Amino acid sequence: MEKIIFHIDVNSAFLSWEAVYRLKHLGATEDLRNQISAVGGDVTMRHGIILAKSIRAKKFGINTGESIMEAKQKCPEIILVPPNYGLYEKSSAAFMKILKEYTPEVEQYSIDEAFMDMTGTRGLWGEPVVVANMIKDRIYRELGFTVNIGVSSNKLLAKMAGDLKKPNLVHTLFPSEIERKMWPLPVSDLFFVGRATTKKLFNLGIKTIGGLANTDVGILRSHMKSHGEVVWAFANGYDFSYVVSESKAPAQKGYGNSTTIPYDVSTKRDAYIVLLALAETVSARLRKANVQAEVISVGIKDYVFNYMSHQTVLMSSTNITKEIHKIACKLFNEAWNGIPIRHLGIHTSRLTDYDFARQINMFDSEDYEKLEYADLMVDVIREKYGIDSIKRAVFLRSPIDHMSGGISREKRDVDYSKLKIDNA
Repeated sequence: MEKIIFHIDVNSAFLSWEAVYRLKHLGATEDLRNQISAVGGDVTMRHGIILAKSIRAKKFGINTGESIMEAKQKCPEIILVPPNYGLYEKSSAAFMKILKEYTPEVEQYSIDEAFMDMTGTRGLWGEPVVVANMIKDRIYRELGFTVNIGVSSNKLLAKMAGDLKKPNLVHTLFPSEIERKMWPLPVSDLFFVGRATTKKLFNLGIKTIGGLANTDVGILRSHMKSHGEVVWAFANGYDFSYVVSESKAPAQKGYGNSTTIPYDVSTKRDAYIVLLALAETVSARLRKANVQAEVISVGIKDYVFNYMSHQTVLMSSTNITKEIHKIACKLFNEAWNGIPIRHLGIHTSRLTDYDFARQINMFDSEDYEKLEYADLMVDVIREKYGIDSIKRAVFLRSPIDHMSGGISREKRDVDYSKLKIDNA
């Protein structure tokens, strides 16, 4: 039985979800998707980049990932809206819920993308292109935003198919269609071919995906090592990976969190406070998963974007906030070269199931049992009354969020009363 794989991608997801929310819940009369608009981070919080843009904004040369300043230089009248990750998470969940009604084999690839294994569902739903259009139209009818769906016999070709032309379309790209539909495309359009790889391929005289597919793989290997073999296989449509649904996903291998700091940190004291906020969130996640970590690492990015990291293996695994913070500070002291810092992170790995017993260290007088109970009580209070219901005194007059990392607080919710919405 031929495999049938769908790749579903929300068109301009962040902008689309914001536009739908404004139209359906805030009484907006203008659709952001039809305007010169974009979702952009807050420059004052050092996240001033374009996260999503409208088709009209794209015509001005505005690109995802560029700075807000660059975007405004290209188009001063661009409408910028703040990110709202709380809204994005809810929209994504509703999107995934619909997909799972058609097959249990759904792999969420990102917040706005998914793969579906539709093999063997013809008798239930009909021909692949028919059901793909059915899903696309239902998502628009019920949720208000559009998607592209790629249909093929493997994940790679399904993803390439979905990108052929946007928005709100269904495309097929089966092996028999590769030469006609995929090979004429620029090599930079191929999955796994980024800027650096594109430059290397251009230097070899390879401009199209077809040119890459018909190049001697030995030549690619000599210039690009194993990555040359990978992109050659992709150019020929080879992909043997499976759709991995949530139930089949491997266990979490580690937990971590990082944050871009609102100002350049130039003292150890300030760095310790940031690390404490990160230790709070990382340790809480470990406890929620009922696991402990044996390896702790700290990542440091300075103000000129140089990155360094340092890690240690523990005598006893832990998920205690104070202990993780103490270790993180020690690692930081050993790694930091004194250059002002813009980004810090704490990461854990080599997870073990929770075990109260720990290796005894005669030189350590810390009461770990007491610390564990204190952390558990803090978790219970925050779960019941909110994460701001209890915080350490050091954060009372600090500009650092006491639960830093991941999606920052200002991006999780938006106060629409402070924004200008086009209403009738």
